[in-house]
Formats: sequence, C-alpha cells, structure tokens
Amino acid sequence: MAIDRYVAICYPLRYPVVMRKNAYLPMAAGSWVTGLVDSVVQTSFAMQLPFCTNNVINHFVCEIVAILKLACGDISINVISMEGSNLIVWVIPLLVISISYIFIVATILRIPSTEGKRKAFSTCSAHLTVVIIFYGTIFFMYAKPKSKSSVDADNQDIIEALISLFYGVMTPMLNPLIYSLRNKDVKAAVKNMMSRKTSGGM
Repeated sequence: MAIDRYVAICYPLRYPVVMRKNAYLPMAAGSWVTGLVDSVVQTSFAMQLPFCTNNVINHFVCEIVAILKLACGDISINVISMEGSNLIVWVIPLLVISISYIFIVATILRIPSTEGKRKAFSTCSAHLTVVIIFYGTIFFMYAKPKSKSSVDADNQDIIEALISLFYGVMTPMLNPLIYSLRNKDVKAAVKNMMSRKTSGGM
C-alpha cells in the first residue's frame, strides 16, 4: 500500500503503467511467502525445545513468545531467529513505508493549491491509520520493559494477550471499515442510514 500510494501521488500519470498485475501480484505473493516461511522456521525451532510440567499457554493463541516461556531449555537460537525475522518482517517494511511517506509528503508540499494538498493527504489517510494502529500496538507490546515481580508479570501477560488480540483480530476487522469509508458510495450509504435512524427515533 505504501508503494501504491507513493506511485499514485508522486507519479500519478504513470500509475496505470507501474501498478499493473505483474507488479502487485509478486508483492502480495512475497508477503504471503515471507509470513509462511517465518512461521515454519519459528515452529520448527520451537518443536525442538524441551518442555517441563507446565503445559498451560498463558495466551489467547499459541504465540511463539508465550510458548517460549514454557520451555526449560536454552532458547537462545529461538531468540536469534525471532530477532532476524523481526528485522525482515517488521523493520524493513516499516523503513519502506517511512521512506515512501517522506517522498509523498515532499511531493504534497510542492502542490500549489490547498484543495490539491487536502485531496493528496486524504488519499493516504486510510493507509496511515492502519499502519499507526498496527505498528503502534506491536511496538507497545514488544518495546516495553519486562517486569521482575510475579504479580506484575501476570498482569503483563494479560496485557500482552489483550494487545495481541487487538492487532491480531481488531486491526484486520478495522481494515475494511477504514478503507471502505473513503468510498463515496459507502459514505453516502452510512450518512443515509444514520439520518434514517435519527429521524425514526424522534
């Protein structure tokens, strides 16, 4: 989406030529393959670990971090592989998004009319909203310091599970809503529905 917005705003006349099927299909396939390979690698490393008597995963899902907490062996290889995958899956895409938006903002600031600037920023608003929600929750979950006391650690596990639920369930549920509200027909239908509800309730 960042590349799509970059081409749409920085090179609008070349957009139909650049963003064709042979451009966006490899990008989508690359995302899927990267996620699949990362899952297979993390799962295979986790399956080789010894686990003790505690077999209750303190999480909504079998997230790798929650599973590693149950291991009684050395998890250094798992940690290294997770750091490598975080670089590939989180950091590099965030860098691509950031660089594309630097060029987008520079291009928008060169637009002479205020209306043109507003329309250009509006084009990016849905994508930026999703990026901020997604990366914000992930950063909050993985960047905060770990607690030492057992009571705080239990509370931290609950908070981590809720944040994981938010970015794993709520963000994908919000995506269609955020992107569709930019559609004029959807906006008109929502306004029509809301006005009927308010007039019907009076």
